[in-house]
Amino acid sequence: MFRHIFRYRLKKLVKTKEMIFWTLAFPIILSIFFSMAFQNLDSSEGFDPINTAVVLNEDYRNTEFFEEILADVSVGEDRLMNLQETSQEEAEKLLEDGTISGYITADEMLELHVKSSGLSQNILRLFLDNLNQTFAVIEDVASTDPAQIEPLIAAISDPRVYTEEMEKETAPPSQMLNYFYSLIAMTCMYGAFFGADEVTEIQANISDLAARLNIAPVHKMKAFLASSAASYLVLMINVSILLTFLRFALGIEFGERIGLLILTTFVATATGISFGAFISALIRKGFNLKVALIVSVTMVGSFLSGMMYAQMKYIIHNNLPILSYVNPVSLITDSFYSLYYFDTLERWFTNIVILMIMTFIFSTATYMVLRRRKYASL
Repeated sequence: MFRHIFRYRLKKLVKTKEMIFWTLAFPIILSIFFSMAFQNLDSSEGFDPINTAVVLNEDYRNTEFFEEILADVSVGEDRLMNLQETSQEEAEKLLEDGTISGYITADEMLELHVKSSGLSQNILRLFLDNLNQTFAVIEDVASTDPAQIEPLIAAISDPRVYTEEMEKETAPPSQMLNYFYSLIAMTCMYGAFFGADEVTEIQANISDLAARLNIAPVHKMKAFLASSAASYLVLMINVSILLTFLRFALGIEFGERIGLLILTTFVATATGISFGAFISALIRKGFNLKVALIVSVTMVGSFLSGMMYAQMKYIIHNNLPILSYVNPVSLITDSFYSLYYFDTLERWFTNIVILMIMTFIFSTATYMVLRRRKYASL
């Protein structure tokens, strides 16, 4: 009987266009839009040299220290600025036209002139403040103890480094990946549609099919498990197709831990189906109300996990971390990112354990509700 119910339930699910659309077609379509919108997101984080001008006045020409420093930071691939030497009038014109972010004048100290405030202007200001402080220290030492000038210049030229840069062995961080991982998490949680449908199909007060099933010589939980197995198989196939499409069609990276990636998918889909079953068992009204609640919870969870705004995930983690641990969408998203980015598995393991606990709670609660439900007449 288990095999019979499984086979016919599987045929029904494959022919249910709505569920196939929301767990396969919709995520693939959305991923294509994500790819077009976010393909240059990581590359846009690179630093571009700041267009700057320096006024060629007499103080600047007579201060060799300023001239050498500005020349040093204006050459090479990692230069701070694109520096051009101009007159006062030309510098003002370039600033007004927006060709440069600011221009520098030399008096007793270097001064920055800007038209507006922004990241480039703040970087230039911090650089010049540090340079002016260094020059002030040199002048102070020169006036009090000239013999210390050479050691001081040597120390400034070769600063002591207290940190060591190490090459990271895992993949580089990526803002773009969070959008795609949260999309996968949303798809897994949309498996709740399957779970909700399974419970609806055994609630005799909701559908005629469920009424016939309740009077059939088969245990209600056995029928539920057979139907759930069919739903799990269909959802796993859909998510696997989505992962394959993301990796080979859109080039989305998942790291090299393929076995753990598959295990994460198994646990995530189980969480989604069990969540839907729990909602359906808890609410005795029609299927549409259950779907509305599932969509609402999933979309709110997706938003909090960073699907619509990537920084939201970190805002929630820093200000209300408890939401990160009770939001299954966030846990699934973070599980995929942990496998991709981190060297160790502690964070991934924590996420998976919490998801398994959620699945157990949803499944147990569903069982307790269904086993106590009786019908006066069918």
